[in-house]
Amino acid sequence: MEKIPENVEIAVLGGVGFNSYQEFESQLVNTPYGEVTVYLTTVRGKKVVVIPRHAGENHIPPHRINYRANIWAVYSIGAKRVISTNSVGSMRGHPVGSFVVLDDFIDFTRNRPSTFYDDRTAHVDVSEPYCPEIRIALRDALEKQGLPYTEGIYACTEGPRFETRAEIRMMSQFADVVGMTGVPEVGLAKELSLCYASLAIVTNQACGMTTQKLTADEVTEVVGKAQDAIFEIISDTIEKIPETRNCRCRFAKDGACL
Repeated sequence: MEKIPENVEIAVLGGVGFNSYQEFESQLVNTPYGEVTVYLTTVRGKKVVVIPRHAGENHIPPHRINYRANIWAVYSIGAKRVISTNSVGSMRGHPVGSFVVLDDFIDFTRNRPSTFYDDRTAHVDVSEPYCPEIRIALRDALEKQGLPYTEGIYACTEGPRFETRAEIRMMSQFADVVGMTGVPEVGLAKELSLCYASLAIVTNQACGMTTQKLTADEVTEVVGKAQDAIFEIISDTIEKIPETRNCRCRFAKDGACL
């Protein structure tokens, strides 16, 4: 593996908005959890790595993504900030194509490795799971672009199937949007004291919120149309993120280990 350039500041997880990532310089990063291909670029003068979650010959499904390897790769190359993009279904009637800046989450996943601490006990504080500094930058970027957005709670399910009407009725009591990829990423980032925030795009109404059948094609179509807007949002966010971390994220794992 060639040496990763120094001073990589930010990682973008998801690849949405960076659909030309394969044209970037690629590097293979070895982690204790497997190899990760990262794509290097510069955005608004800052060095950035892009990690497409679903990259692979057959589009890796959400329950098979190697989340630990991806987050460890970010950590090992020295990036301290992570901007995640997620497609979500709305349980609150958000317009399709609108955005949600996530402010909390509920984990309904079942079979995903969700911690780096398999050999010792660590209770990491997630009272503020999404970095406030990145969230402010995301909101500022959305307002600059004049794009509609809200803030909300994210429910993450195991997938790869869509949720049932009963599941949505239950989850809608506690959360605003539902997706399949945001957990365990957010918790893993906390365990490494990384700053992590997520921009969610509403690609469909959740099951039971409409009479229409849910399809993967619908998700792909909405995301495809939003590529340019998402690129501008992420680029503006990267530009607006402060040079120095002043949030509590950098202390997340302090005092966590027994």
